[in-house]
Amino acid sequence: MAALAPRRPLLVLDNCEHLVDACAAFAERLLTGCPRLHLLATSREPLRVPGEVVWRVPPLEGGAAVRLFADRAAAVRPDFGLTERNAAVVARLARALDGMPLALELAAARVAFLTVEQITERLDERFRLLVRGSRTAARRQRTLRATVDWSHDLLDADERAVLRRLSVFAGGWTLEAAERVCGAGGVDVLHVLGELTAKSLVVAEHGRYRLLETIRHYAAERLADAGEADAVAERHRVHFVELAERLEWTGWRDPAATWEERLAAFREVRAELDNLRAALDACLRHDATEAGLRLCTATRWYWMIRGGFRESRQGFERCFALPRGGVPPAVRAAARTAYGQAVYEHDELDLAASCAREGLRLHRELGDRQGVHAAAGLLARVDLRRGRIDDAERALAEIRESARADDPFNEALALTSLAALAVRRGRLRSAARLYEESLALYRRMEHYGMAANALAGLGVTAHAEGDPARALRHYRAAHEITTRLDDFRSQRARCLAGIGAAALDLDDPPAARRHLSESLELTARTGQRLGVARILELFAALAAHEGDPARAVRIAGAADAFREAAGVPASPGSGARREALLERIRADLGGPAVEQLWSEGRALPPDRAIAHALEPPGGTAGDAPPAAPRRPPSTLTPREREVAQLISRGLTNRAIAEELYISPGTAGRHVANILTKLGLRSRAQIAAWWTQNSGSYRE
Repeated sequence: MAALAPRRPLLVLDNCEHLVDACAAFAERLLTGCPRLHLLATSREPLRVPGEVVWRVPPLEGGAAVRLFADRAAAVRPDFGLTERNAAVVARLARALDGMPLALELAAARVAFLTVEQITERLDERFRLLVRGSRTAARRQRTLRATVDWSHDLLDADERAVLRRLSVFAGGWTLEAAERVCGAGGVDVLHVLGELTAKSLVVAEHGRYRLLETIRHYAAERLADAGEADAVAERHRVHFVELAERLEWTGWRDPAATWEERLAAFREVRAELDNLRAALDACLRHDATEAGLRLCTATRWYWMIRGGFRESRQGFERCFALPRGGVPPAVRAAARTAYGQAVYEHDELDLAASCAREGLRLHRELGDRQGVHAAAGLLARVDLRRGRIDDAERALAEIRESARADDPFNEALALTSLAALAVRRGRLRSAARLYEESLALYRRMEHYGMAANALAGLGVTAHAEGDPARALRHYRAAHEITTRLDDFRSQRARCLAGIGAAALDLDDPPAARRHLSESLELTARTGQRLGVARILELFAALAAHEGDPARAVRIAGAADAFREAAGVPASPGSGARREALLERIRADLGGPAVEQLWSEGRALPPDRAIAHALEPPGGTAGDAPPAAPRRPPSTLTPREREVAQLISRGLTNRAIAEELYISPGTAGRHVANILTKLGLRSRAQIAAWWTQNSGSYRE
């Protein structure tokens, strides 16, 4: 010290971790006696002496990690180089190894006899694969396992226990989760987690924690060796089922939650998605049917907003395949209703109705009014989609009245469905009033994600009233809400479709194509065939507006195929628009050409149909299989076509009734239906329409 004191030296202490207390004492003594001394210490954890500045050496970033691997691989196999074919695989390998230099060097050494793809595929066996480093390196640095063993052996008993238990988490965890899952045996998880973070075995990021993948694999092996795997997995499962249910209540059903609380709940589900999937996998492995169904039911709202209907329904289906004994009726009732809602979004109406009826029966037996409202509402929406308007209206009116007292969420849902029903019947003033009522309820609950649906409904109503400018304002207000979270896919897709339709009516084809394209891409990802069909119908109108009638018919045919796959016929409104579109094009191209183009569109594979719509103007249909010409379906029923023919002959309602052996009132209803479906306003227009199109509708 006497020699160092008058100087300004730099002293390096390397690899202090195995003697950290002694090194800390030595460093403090030196720094106290030599005030001009600078000390650089390398260690996996800080020395914790006064004046210490900690700089953590991060893993190599993507580009640097890839370059290190490529350099070391070329050293053992000179012909190795990065190419377009292997670059993506090397990048994936570097990420899987967390950018750890030793792991990358050991992996690169295996290029002598394995391809990069083979190395990547075997990373689950990384401790057996990544061995035989440099003979001149320290023994602890010759294999990946030896390196991690060295670090693990320096931990105390509590640190080892918590580290191995943390391996059960997927995608990181919070302090609360760690305390719930890893705190058995009186371990002070808060203290130990801090120690593991200080020792660079746990990574802390913005209030969450994670293990590097290599450490997680190692810790999982230790957990299995300790015989704790099942018990820790059970605590993990219990915690995340309860968390999912708490977030579902806040984010979806709690009428008193604020908008920020709802957004926070959604973001937390998104952050914990890997853990929720891991918990569901554990339920399936251990036949934990009740827990699995609770988890699927509690996350359905997240998947609905995100458009992940496929993953939601698959989770339910895997749980329904487990042994059912001991599942409480309340759990089964909620699960069947939620599953029905998921398959409804995939247009499987028979299955959705069956689930709704079962859920309705169970909820009634339990006296669960909110559950009854949810199941009955689903059944009513199925009826509405199938065209059973009267049945749907009765059920929705009952739900609205019953929910008015204490269930504002289901009351608002019923109002929205009643508004959609009113639009189908052409009662546009009633529809606007019902949408406004539902919007007020959603706003009162600060349920703005659902308020976007009501705003979009107001856009549909304004559009039907012939006011695309007002419709556009409503659609844009709804779209502004959906952009607050990137995952609001379903709602955003609907708003974008509305904006595109309004832009088309306002004679702005470029804006229409831009918004419809984004809407179609989002909807296609959700697997909603009916949603795709509706957007394709708008693309058909766009193609006609752009002066490409052949393409318009082809896209309309593809839309009809999507509707047929969904099992949902065209509504009167969409049917009338299709009739008008085809009527104009028949006048230009002729009936046979329209039939041929229609058949070509129907024969397009789904992905090709979507790609054809997304092509810029002038695109071709591509490789459509040959198909026999097929007449586009009529929106009118056979009886309505008979009535239209008689109107063209000048018959009154009474004369039509006598001709068809029906009552004058029934004849009047048929006339009203024809006017609605064809978008016409008078009997004279019906007569003119029949004269022009009768040849296309002869059986």
